[in-house]
Amino acid sequence: MMKRREFLVMSGLAAALRPVRIPLASAQPDARFDEIAALVTAKMAEYRVPGVGLGIVKNGQVTARGFGVTNVDDPQPVTADTVFTIASISKTVTATAVMKLIEQKRAELKAPIQKYLPEFRVQDEKTSREVSFWHLLTHTPGWEGQLSSEDRGAEALAHFATTILRDLPQLAPAGAVWSYNNAGFSLAGRLIEIISGRNIHEALRELVFAPLGMTRSFTRIADAITHRVSLGHREQNGQTQVIRPYQSTSGTTAGGVMTSISDLMRYAQFHLGDGTTADGKPFLPRALVQDMQAPQLRKNSTDDEMGVGWHLRRLGGVLTAAHGGTLNSHCLLLQLVPARNLAFTILTNHTDGWRLVQDVEHAILKRYENIALAPNQPIAHRGVNEAMTFHSTALATQPSLDEYVGMYRRTPSGGVTVRQDAGKLIVTSGNAQTGTTIVFYGRDVAYAIAGSYTGSPYEFVREADGRVGWIRVNGRIARRDRAA
Repeated sequence: MMKRREFLVMSGLAAALRPVRIPLASAQPDARFDEIAALVTAKMAEYRVPGVGLGIVKNGQVTARGFGVTNVDDPQPVTADTVFTIASISKTVTATAVMKLIEQKRAELKAPIQKYLPEFRVQDEKTSREVSFWHLLTHTPGWEGQLSSEDRGAEALAHFATTILRDLPQLAPAGAVWSYNNAGFSLAGRLIEIISGRNIHEALRELVFAPLGMTRSFTRIADAITHRVSLGHREQNGQTQVIRPYQSTSGTTAGGVMTSISDLMRYAQFHLGDGTTADGKPFLPRALVQDMQAPQLRKNSTDDEMGVGWHLRRLGGVLTAAHGGTLNSHCLLLQLVPARNLAFTILTNHTDGWRLVQDVEHAILKRYENIALAPNQPIAHRGVNEAMTFHSTALATQPSLDEYVGMYRRTPSGGVTVRQDAGKLIVTSGNAQTGTTIVFYGRDVAYAIAGSYTGSPYEFVREADGRVGWIRVNGRIARRDRAA
């Protein structure tokens, strides 16, 4: 006899729970959207993803659907108002809040942090004096980024900013090397609190959610849990299981926002627009909205760039601005194509959801705008996993491996060892017992060729003198130890 959970997974993922059309706008039938919806259903079954939220806005017309269930143990259909954790997509909300403070003339993008938080210090005095909102919102403060604030309630961000960061050493000079940095966004949250005079929950509601009409957007689980909420899942012993306990983060501005599909599409429409809200009220000057999507720097060794909060990528010369997220076994993406008046979001509630996100993202871009990654285009991390094998193949002639070999350090998170073995480059991170074999698909850019993370990206970043100075693994840098 089929077990209840097996039935729910099979029926929920494949057909029994029909997609729910979300009444965000009076959309006309759209064959393109229906094709994408069919692909979502197929990929849910392939990757065993219980629930998906899909929204697309093109030329002002919003179409969205929920697919599957929020939770295989207590299955409720994903709907317009289902609340998903959006993880690092929250960083764009943080950047939007900072831009609002700039518009109010209460903050400056490139003013030193110590102007607002005089006691701020890291180990390097020059960085302490010079680091700014700009560095935080472009992932370039230069210190280790995989640090989170302790759960101290309303004092979490304050404690993090003045205690956890105080003894943090530099991995690179501020502004020199792009490295995905949660710590920087948590610090930005503390600055928002200081400047606004509100705790971060009140600040984000007053600065962003309320003005944009995002009525089902939250930063406290206590608020979100009173609504229909998506739970994270993983595969274990051949079954799709809910992950318990529910995982959250006290780094609110790095990844703590929870919102619905309808609210996220409303948010995306604002960022495609002229700075006014859905009811026509001015919110930000158009120039500040455009500044967020303007290239601030290139992500070393790749063709991708960084905006203010947004990750930028060009596809056939067309600029896209995106942010992904991974938290609580949710894998998600929000993407804008401003020149084509297109935006879309893909929300999933499974650890393998990133695979669906990657397949569906590229299908949307191809079907709606006929744009795609070029073969072997060097791309960088955007907050959600991407397999480089999707668009790349290994170079027929690999570069000399000697210049990449060495010890790379990530204080205080650990280190990375790069060695040669039988003509292959092997990368071992932290305390891992086995290494990962990588191959190059372009200059200084490589990907894993074996294991569960086949296709995962690795980039090597050079110093001004041309020597390899850093390795970047999953978007995070480790600095080469010249003494090794």
